[in-house]
Amino acid sequence: MNLDSTRRFTNRVADYVKYRPGYPRELVTFLHDVCGVVKGAQVADIGAGTGISAKLFLDAGHPVIAVEPNDGMRNAADAWLSGIEGFSSKAGTAEATTLDAASVDLVIAAQAVHWFVPVTTRREFARILRPGGLAALFWNSRLLTGTAFLTGFEALLQRHGVDYTEVSERYGDDASMAAWFDNGFAHKATFPNAQQLDFEALKGRLMSSSFAPKAGHPNHEPMLVALRELFDRTAENGTVEFAYETRLYVGGISRI
Repeated sequence: MNLDSTRRFTNRVADYVKYRPGYPRELVTFLHDVCGVVKGAQVADIGAGTGISAKLFLDAGHPVIAVEPNDGMRNAADAWLSGIEGFSSKAGTAEATTLDAASVDLVIAAQAVHWFVPVTTRREFARILRPGGLAALFWNSRLLTGTAFLTGFEALLQRHGVDYTEVSERYGDDASMAAWFDNGFAHKATFPNAQQLDFEALKGRLMSSSFAPKAGHPNHEPMLVALRELFDRTAENGTVEFAYETRLYVGGISRI
């Protein structure tokens, strides 16, 4: 995991907790019914952030160890999930989780996966997985076109975002994701996902992104003015639809 990536969201935790989307429940159903993941299998959530992906698996009856290097994000996950049976957390990175060897049945990595260094992370996943264990890598990919709002929001980020182009191009295609697994990914799936956001929630969703300039940056106020104009032009019944495609790749990682 790039060291800078462990700190990028330190001053965005509150917005991340309130405004980031969850993941479709169908994703866990797919892992159970198609991939053969046993209900109740031990899960390690790597780069767990504020606990969004961990909550999905806890709700499905899985014990989850959340591994997260950022203290603020891990503390937010603890505050939210520590009362749920089966939840625990550890300070660790994708390359050094601190988990015991052969201790988990399923490794998951959600939105944080695009910050990981594949070679060293793959070695660590292979170490902590039990024989026959699987890795599931997934994230919400924001749709860039399809509605006037989505097209306008992408243009806003291109105009006002800080290092937006570098960050937006980090998500993997099929070929790069296949390299994570022993013989390519065994399963792939996509699921529709969306948030209905009023203006305050839309602003919070934008400010949860690491490339959104914070107050004091010369791009901050112009960005918010443009956001207000976009919202007023495209909202229906007081909200806009922030649409995603949730992408999932599943396979074995046993060879190091």
